[in-house]
Amino acid sequence: MDRYDLQQRYLELTRVELPAAARQHGWPIREDHCFMRVVLDHVFGGCWYDHLDRRLRAYKQLTDDQLAEAVRLAESMRDGGLDAVAAMNRQSLAWRGHA
Repeated sequence: MDRYDLQQRYLELTRVELPAAARQHGWPIREDHCFMRVVLDHVFGGCWYDHLDRRLRAYKQLTDDQLAEAVRLAESMRDGGLDAVAAMNRQSLAWRGHA
């Protein structure tokens, strides 16, 4: 996939597919920005805004490799269901001091 395709896939997953699955299956997070937070925190292994400018769109600041990893992580959340989403959300919150 080229960069444009990766960006489009990331947005489709975080804005459409994951929120739809969350509503259908009762996941602990449901909003697109929550999925973006979790995915981006996992890309960086910590709070994403310690690494990127919060005033700009985060996905546009990612390298191609980071963007591909973000897509992979979002797909793993979708495919892993409740257990994957809950575990990744807990880790994201822990990195932010909300254990």
